[in-house]
Amino acid sequence: MSPLANRRFLKMHGAGNAIVVLDLRGTAVRVTAAEARAIAADVHSRFDQLMVVHDPVTPGTDAFMRIYNTDGSESGACGNGTRCVGYALLDDPAMARPAENGALTLETKAGLVAVKRITERSFTVDMGQPRLRWDEIPLAEPFLDTRRIELQVGPIDDPILHSPAAVSMGNPHAIFFVERDPDSYDLGRIGPLLEAHPIFPERANISIAEVTGRDTIKLRVWERGAGLTLACGTAACATVVAASRLRMIGRAARVALPGGELSIEWRADDHVLMTGPVYLEGEGTFSPDLFAGIDG
Repeated sequence: MSPLANRRFLKMHGAGNAIVVLDLRGTAVRVTAAEARAIAADVHSRFDQLMVVHDPVTPGTDAFMRIYNTDGSESGACGNGTRCVGYALLDDPAMARPAENGALTLETKAGLVAVKRITERSFTVDMGQPRLRWDEIPLAEPFLDTRRIELQVGPIDDPILHSPAAVSMGNPHAIFFVERDPDSYDLGRIGPLLEAHPIFPERANISIAEVTGRDTIKLRVWERGAGLTLACGTAACATVVAASRLRMIGRAARVALPGGELSIEWRADDHVLMTGPVYLEGEGTFSPDLFAGIDG
């Protein structure tokens, strides 16, 4: 039987991004790709990202997080999910540990992430520094300027989309800036084609963004390993960084996604801060039947 059978989880969302939080501290249990896919396939635990909390690895941190997409692949960062973990570790009766001033330091395979409570259901996450060099994102070939890279969708003389910005926020992002409503593009068709494009050796999150004001952006995202999503925190961060580098906005903006709004600031110290809400939908336990036929 899978060691995940009968384990408790929280079902949450951050600006519409469906999140499941699972606490495995005090155990040596690791979620397999097959188990993550099984959890995502169940209506009671369906997620965009599964946030698994493990014991700290680096001294002085509060927990180590592993982040799973619906296809079982792992991600290095998830801002909306990190806010949900912050709430769980501060407020959930079964998960909470004492924390000073509502602040936590969490760790992922992409590095350390600081989380701080702003209001009862609002948190700010320090997403760290964006990675802008082609080999850090990474891209499959050199681009001296990643503010625009050579990539297009459609006929060469009349492309539907072209010249995206490339940024990593712990995971790769390609952002297409457009002058009309992002909803008018068939991202459900375009997204999977570009996610796996050879230019992205680790695949990529694909975004379509419209700058609607000096400090406002409308954004839609196809998320690597998850598909169309109501919100993606790292995409919002990457989009603000990319738009600022192109001098389309300043260094802060409110980003409107289908699931809600996030406030993003690219500080002078190069760190990107994301502030947004968390919502607790409920809790549950994983049925043993969910993992039938899967070796734990």
